[in-house]
Amino acid sequence: MGAVRRLGWWAADYAYAGFWQVRSFFGRDDARAFTDGDGVPIVVLAGVYETWRFLEPLIVALHQRGHPVHVVDALRRNRFPVADEAEQIAEHLRARDLTGVILVAHSKGGLAGKLAMTGPEGHRIRAMLAVATPFGGSRYARRMPGRVLRAFSPDDPSILALAREVQVNARIVSVYAEFDPHIPEGSALPGAKNVVLDTGGHFRILAHPRVLAELAALAES
Repeated sequence: MGAVRRLGWWAADYAYAGFWQVRSFFGRDDARAFTDGDGVPIVVLAGVYETWRFLEPLIVALHQRGHPVHVVDALRRNRFPVADEAEQIAEHLRARDLTGVILVAHSKGGLAGKLAMTGPEGHRIRAMLAVATPFGGSRYARRMPGRVLRAFSPDDPSILALAREVQVNARIVSVYAEFDPHIPEGSALPGAKNVVLDTGGHFRILAHPRVLAELAALAES
């Protein structure tokens, strides 16, 4: 793969992320406006330092297809340890008595989603679509400042423990780019359906049409 091509993907990825991070500060929509609908319930899990508004284009598209879409308000900007986030997901499902749920997760959200699938409320979750999730960690995390980002190291105990939880992998679809500037190892998950997109990026692939198509296959088949 050419260095110029990778550089172009990298630039486009950060332009996309920057636009939606700024946009998220000015969004006025109320997350509760998306919770009605007769389709399969969707719970959206954003990545680290992201609010639900970062995924608002996907949320709107899902809601327009008739799905009630829920966000876990307690996660805010998602700086919690993965285990804490999984507990908050479970509490959200329990408090609202949601069943047959499809999780739609970006990056770190997929780690917490998988852990929630293995927990006491895991029976409420039908499947998960994970986008650019570092299931095997990222070697770049070893050089990152702060515990929040270093927790994605491939040898972090939480990453290693989650990798051993293989029983739910068959209910996960992992979608990721052939080049991810944040996860050089890729997001392949043994036993899951792995979908590699012929593009690059960690953020901009959230808008890739294959993401919505894979979700439709999970929720509407």
